[in-house]
Amino acid sequence: MSVLVHKGKPISTSVGSSIYEGTIARFLSKNGRLGGLPIGYEHRPDLISDLFFDTPNAWWVVCEMNAVTDPFEGLNISDELNLP
Repeated sequence: MSVLVHKGKPISTSVGSSIYEGTIARFLSKNGRLGGLPIGYEHRPDLISDLFFDTPNAWWVVCEMNAVTDPFEGLNISDELNLP
């Protein structure tokens, strides 16, 4: 866990830490598909988009590439995902 400052306030984050890097390494597979969706990313195409495209606004791309019509029901833990 590391501490960053955002708008003058300290925030704790795992981004950039060994925990984060290890999670991302396990998240990606060798064949261009994402491995099982980890806890905290289920039903959250915006978080997946932010992680891989640096913006939550491409959430619809995550849904489209994975044939998810309802993000509140799709994108479950352990689902394999496709990304462009």
